Amino acid sequence: MLISGGRLVDPSQPLDARRDLRIDAGVVVEIGEHLTPREGEPVYDASGAVVAPGFIDMHVHLREPGYPEKETIATGTLAALRGGFTAVACMPNTNPALDDPAVLAILADLVARDARCRVYPVGAITRGRKGEAAVDFTALARAGAVAFSDDGNTVMNARVLRDAALDAAAIDGVFISHAEDEHLKGNAVMHEGVVSRALGLPGSPAVAEDVIVARDLLIGAETGKRWHIAHLSTRGALDALRHARAHGSDATCEVTPHHLLLTDETIRTSGAAGKVNPPLRDASDARALRDAVREGTIDVFATDHAPHTAAEKSGDLLHAAVGFTGLEVAVAAYALALPDLPLLRFVELISTAPARVLGVPGGTLRAGSPADVTIFADRPWTIDPSSFASKGKSTPFAGMRVPRRVLATIVGGELYRVPDAP
Repeated sequence: MLISGGRLVDPSQPLDARRDLRIDAGVVVEIGEHLTPREGEPVYDASGAVVAPGFIDMHVHLREPGYPEKETIATGTLAALRGGFTAVACMPNTNPALDDPAVLAILADLVARDARCRVYPVGAITRGRKGEAAVDFTALARAGAVAFSDDGNTVMNARVLRDAALDAAAIDGVFISHAEDEHLKGNAVMHEGVVSRALGLPGSPAVAEDVIVARDLLIGAETGKRWHIAHLSTRGALDALRHARAHGSDATCEVTPHHLLLTDETIRTSGAAGKVNPPLRDASDARALRDAVREGTIDVFATDHAPHTAAEKSGDLLHAAVGFTGLEVAVAAYALALPDLPLLRFVELISTAPARVLGVPGGTLRAGSPADVTIFADRPWTIDPSSFASKGKSTPFAGMRVPRRVLATIVGGELYRVPDAP
């Protein structure tokens, strides 16, 4: 296939210019100006669009095995394609948890049968994600785990976490922290602040995240284990990360579109649709996160795609499920939150950097690299959850007019055109 006439943006080279891209046998073979189509070669006209290395979401809940009513490998990876993602890393809060090579083998069979994009498993840190005893990291890595996390749960026992980090220090897979102190959080359903008090709802203070981020960064530095902070959401957590880096840490972090764009005020209108962990923070936290993206403190964009059934997201905030779907709106939401973000920086955050943090192929369009490509354009559209491929239709972004959309996604040379994209 020849992709012609597009603006090729690739931070790995670095390159931001009008170029044509040729792919053959599942790999990139040539980049050049005004490449001539070969006889019989399909041509994709990318005029007016951006051509980038395939987007990678390193924080996705695909729900299988165990919860097919929420999402399946088939529906989740189709949602990924529509959202511009050529690869996703799936979190281990499945049933059973991804804590044993046998469970990873079940997942691998489902992926081989149903996946529409590349899927990289994130193994658990503790057995059953209970925070009590570490998994066999070597065995999980051999079975395909690219990282380790108890995401959805915090490993509250610091000794358990430190011992696990020491056990896994020589293994490449990064530790990914879900940072919420369960005791400080309590039974919270949103951020603790002016809005929670006005609504009479239990809130989680920002310090519940801050103390775990600081603790985990210290454990990472002391053990030598490579560390990543998931869905960072507070000014205090940013300060802890900056402090750690000033003292030699190479820890990385991610931010979600909802924490950049939305605040606890969203709960007044969205209700259960905006219920998520960590919760939507106040406007000063969201502003600090956007500034941190611009200045380079944030390393990765990730969705924390967490689909649930309509029944689970309906009703009152106290009892509704935590999380919402994100794969199909992320590209648009990031553009809405950060309209001034240079495209090289955007692609770095959503493609090149997650490939680097996870140590997986992708994030580049250099010759010889996998032909994983995302084609998108700054063209406005309105978010309509009823059209989602994901089984999860709940999102606080519903009805928003957004400025950027994905036109096509290519995985290993196979083209997928997003429905209704112009």
